[in-house]
Amino acid sequence: MILVTGGAGFIGSNLVAALSRRSDAVAVCDRLHANDKWRNIAKADFLEFIRPERLNEWLAKQTALEAIYHLGAISSTTEADADLVFDVNVNLSTSLWRWCVDHGVRFIYASSAATYGAGSSGFDDDGSLEGLARLRPLNAYGWSKHYFDRRVAKQVAAGKTLPPQWVGLKFFNVYGPNEYHKGAMQSVVAQKYPLVAAGQPITLFTSHHPQYADGGQMRDFIFVDDCVDVMVWLLDNAGVNGLFNLGTGRARSFADLARSIAEAACAPSQIEFIPMPESIRPNYQYFTEAPMDRLRAAGYVKPFTAIEEGVRQYVQGYLSEQDRYR
Repeated sequence: MILVTGGAGFIGSNLVAALSRRSDAVAVCDRLHANDKWRNIAKADFLEFIRPERLNEWLAKQTALEAIYHLGAISSTTEADADLVFDVNVNLSTSLWRWCVDHGVRFIYASSAATYGAGSSGFDDDGSLEGLARLRPLNAYGWSKHYFDRRVAKQVAAGKTLPPQWVGLKFFNVYGPNEYHKGAMQSVVAQKYPLVAAGQPITLFTSHHPQYADGGQMRDFIFVDDCVDVMVWLLDNAGVNGLFNLGTGRARSFADLARSIAEAACAPSQIEFIPMPESIRPNYQYFTEAPMDRLRAAGYVKPFTAIEEGVRQYVQGYLSEQDRYR
């Protein structure tokens, strides 16, 4: 049995679908709420659905749990309730970590590129205490993920008993099917495709940095299928442990992404630049890119999907279809 917390969410539901196709026995822990989030898992073949408040009760009955993928979190970078963020992103993660230590269960969890903050210290996925101490997250979400990464690093440095496999994944800018419940936190692809479909220009922020043209701001955009491939690979490679970046290793501009959306929709490329809100200008990130050397050194060799191909698959296989769900 494999447990996926946050298994009805964006990345989690894609992972559940992949594990189900492999005939792995999967349990999902999540909340569905009163929206269409349930559609994310409507096609998946999983064995059990557990509400978070019943998770401890469910775990107490498990005798054959192989691994926990802990993807459940408060993932909004604008969430103002820092107590809630800490309770879910740190305390729950710590509780599951300790359960995995006590029961000899593998633990793969979601960290985030938000731990890098503005990127002034770079994007090196150095999981040591010294490496993590250099990072300065900019919001409560990034801080909570960073706090848990440091908590894990302290366990490792102190020689404490660890889960038989432990991996933290610093997800960069993920896009792909089943993200629609995220609202304003959806990827740029999901937010801008309706404009292209309606024959309107894609709107992008102007730049306020002399080194970047309007639309030239850059991110490491990664297709969710690539994230799932890495997570499944980890399940098949139990000897891999550590904290790893999960991006493509190549930053691309928002203008490149906009052109890819238009091309995938067989529409003319139209970009309109709008002023960047003053409230986000001081901490705006103009560049993110995930060094992928550590994951490659651990043995992962599959190429990552370029945005042109990933956006094509997303637009033509999901966003433009009546049924957008995987």
